[in-house]
Amino acid sequence: MTRPEMLTSAFRKLSASLGQNPLRVQGPGGNTSIKDAEVMWIKASGTELADAERTSIFVAVDRAAAVAEAREEAGDGSCKSAILDPTLNLRPSIETTFHAALDWAVVVHTHSVATITHAISPEGRRIAKEKLQGLPVVMVPYAKPGLPLTREILARVQPDTQAVILQNHGLICCGDTVEQVQALIEDVESRLDLPANVSFSEKPNETAPEGFGWSEQGWLATNTRAAELALTGTYYPDHVVFLGPALPTEDNETSPAAVLKPGQGVLIRDGATSSQKAMLRCLKDVLARLPEDWTVDPIGAEAEAELLNWDAEKYRQALAARS
Repeated sequence: MTRPEMLTSAFRKLSASLGQNPLRVQGPGGNTSIKDAEVMWIKASGTELADAERTSIFVAVDRAAAVAEAREEAGDGSCKSAILDPTLNLRPSIETTFHAALDWAVVVHTHSVATITHAISPEGRRIAKEKLQGLPVVMVPYAKPGLPLTREILARVQPDTQAVILQNHGLICCGDTVEQVQALIEDVESRLDLPANVSFSEKPNETAPEGFGWSEQGWLATNTRAAELALTGTYYPDHVVFLGPALPTEDNETSPAAVLKPGQGVLIRDGATSSQKAMLRCLKDVLARLPEDWTVDPIGAEAEAELLNWDAEKYRQALAARS
């Protein structure tokens, strides 16, 4: 029994509102779930939370089967075998295992800009712990999404943990009700809020090369520090998945969606997907909030390679491109 009545209007509304806020979720990023003792509904891979109130983006899975995969008792972490209605032609999120294993009725994972800004920086992580003091929160080091990340989470959470800061990734909030989780999200966001230090920069006067236009995120190129960081590393998984590692300064054989011209602006390829544009804005939103005295930790070449060669993420890219 898949119990569609679990997908309450409050749950759909929260999911949609998060997906429509680029400071909380970008494109097909993030995921939400709701469960009872037997069944868990979770956002399907490649769909967007923004669509939660207007289309079917959730897939029902057997929670026990998903937990077994989370604990590596069976399966490969994809949770395909846990799907209760395979006729839906949807795959569960690549992060289904931690949703299933966290023993809360409602679990919400966002790519919160405020959280990411703290979580990519050693100084930011220390300050985040201070800001979140008194909340049932733990911090988890970076790991590849899927089973590796689930293992890191389960090694650190306690039965009363309701918030998880994921280094170089985002935020998880859990609770017994939608309302409880929504209140926790707002509390964490308020505590971690950082001002954006972006001055308006006009698009370059020169004509963009054939096949490109000038992006609205030109600050990434005109701010010296932001340009250096954008060109030398990537700081969270979805940037790698949708834009590739770092940003190039020239078009090349990989046909990058975006090209950063230091001191000039950022070129966006004609036909770039909405997901790619959302990730470019996310990079600007994160770097614009990064205090001058904070250092940053890129995820590194090995982690980038894992994401680029991962079938699960290629599937998500393909779905996002079609939508």
